[in-house]
Amino acid sequence: MYDTINFKLTAIDVSDVDFIEETPCYLNDVALHYYGGEPVVTGSIDGLKVTANKWQVKVKDGSLCKWFLGDNFQSLGRGTTQQAIEMLSDTLHLPMDRATITRLDIGANIITEYPPATYFNHLGFLAHASRLLQPTGLYYSKRDEVLCFYDKAREWKANNELVPQLYRGRYVLRYEQRYLHRLPSRLKVPSVTGALLYDEGFYMYVLKRYVEVYKAIGKINDLQPNFDHMKGKKELKEMALLCLIERLGGEVEFINQIKDAQQRGELTNKQAHDLRNGIKQACKTKAGIVVPNKQITELDKKVGEVIRFYR
Repeated sequence: MYDTINFKLTAIDVSDVDFIEETPCYLNDVALHYYGGEPVVTGSIDGLKVTANKWQVKVKDGSLCKWFLGDNFQSLGRGTTQQAIEMLSDTLHLPMDRATITRLDIGANIITEYPPATYFNHLGFLAHASRLLQPTGLYYSKRDEVLCFYDKAREWKANNELVPQLYRGRYVLRYEQRYLHRLPSRLKVPSVTGALLYDEGFYMYVLKRYVEVYKAIGKINDLQPNFDHMKGKKELKEMALLCLIERLGGEVEFINQIKDAQQRGELTNKQAHDLRNGIKQACKTKAGIVVPNKQITELDKKVGEVIRFYR
């Protein structure tokens, strides 16, 4: 499940190592720079970038999964994460299990029945997040955290990389959760270190949160009249409102139109707030008058299986 992991090891973590003198011995493409008169060494180890000064060493901007397993179609589970960090420690001659983790990506590749792009329009609003649909995928930006949905096979082909045999000729949807800042606060621990990543309790917590955040995304389903449910004016109005929302492009697009009208001065803040709440409430109370979308039903099931599969 782990993919990109950024490490920071400081002189406080290891007091008997001269980072400037020793670390470059184990790097490729070594270069020396000066910032504010202080020396900084940069280099790499098979795709992972390494920088060092007299106070710290950082390993960043690369997939630990790809570095250790050869590609990130595979996933680092708890055991392989420990092995990867031990290998990184041996390579750098540093105790990377003591390093602070400053970025953590958790992701899974899901083989789907349909092209990944067909799933994106059925993923709606997420509280306290900005939703951005791009040609390359769907992104939700929250404070210190980003969720990503994209076509994994397409990404690899665009980079002229060979898709592993298991995934060739198949649709592969990638769902990633990226913790970019303030990891202890987001993950409710005093600190996140290399060793904590393969602690069983912590590992199961981040997997559970990965699924829970997906479940919190509003799902946009298909509409179909259900006359067993529609017995009076109240249900008719609910159905009519849902049809209007659908006609205007769905929950996301309708709320964006309200925002535009508010900015033009056509709606007061209270009016816009009331309309948004009405739309969100309508989309939450669809039982009996909607048919679950088959892509969402499939994705719900497969994301829910992640915890069991990656234990």
